[in-house]
Amino acid sequence: MRIALQIAYIGTDYNGFRYQEGAKTIEGELFRALSELNIINSLREANYIAAARTDRGVHALGQVIAFDTVNPDAAIPRVINTKLPPTIWVWARAHVQSGFDPRRDALSREYRYIMCGKYSISLLRNASRLLKGAHDFANFATPDKEQSSICKIEKIDMRVEREFTVMDIQADHFIWQMVRKIATAMRMVGCGARDISWLEQMLNPAEFNEGLEPSPAYGLILKGIEYENMLWDEDAYAKKAIKDNLEEQFRWHGVMAEMLRELNESMVV
Repeated sequence: MRIALQIAYIGTDYNGFRYQEGAKTIEGELFRALSELNIINSLREANYIAAARTDRGVHALGQVIAFDTVNPDAAIPRVINTKLPPTIWVWARAHVQSGFDPRRDALSREYRYIMCGKYSISLLRNASRLLKGAHDFANFATPDKEQSSICKIEKIDMRVEREFTVMDIQADHFIWQMVRKIATAMRMVGCGARDISWLEQMLNPAEFNEGLEPSPAYGLILKGIEYENMLWDEDAYAKKAIKDNLEEQFRWHGVMAEMLRELNESMVV
């Protein structure tokens, strides 16, 4: 039987999602948990495939993996979570067809990028309208020979929330570091350092080339991946446990943020 799982994680303490020999990764922890529960014995035999390869420090709400197993009754989110670290969680599963490939069968992916600071929302929305649709995003990504740099952005929403500027972006596919480099470009336009004509040039890499530094990984979340006719069985117990864990972390980080603010404001030069 082929099983798909939805995975959420905080990527701060991991060297990215993809398995690396001798490195602490999300995928490495998943492999260990699935092996200990006798859900899979060999990645090759299980035809294991992941939907996305998030970089070091990137987070996820809806990462998807799929594998074949002869022990599907053990592939229960709440059970798998007992073998995972407290920053990686499985919260839903689905029975899928034998040929299901979570990467190639994805219709679209959605990311959120959270920027610290407030930027001109009118400039950001004008910029987002320009980016929407099919374009060559070679100027907004690190070259990847495996993927075309022509992507179709289906949705890009910008808004200001409290002390942050939030970008939600959905496309048929993304190339390496594309979202983080778009976030850099949006921040440059939003603060007036670049204008719309510059952004138009960036969308024409055949005639104009400019490198961009990717925005920090800690602001990026893989929100979800869309598939055709996918029915997910959400584990309510697992979701509640995850929510309780996150609320505790939110309180801790909230106090730490205020403490750091106090220290920073005390260092008057």
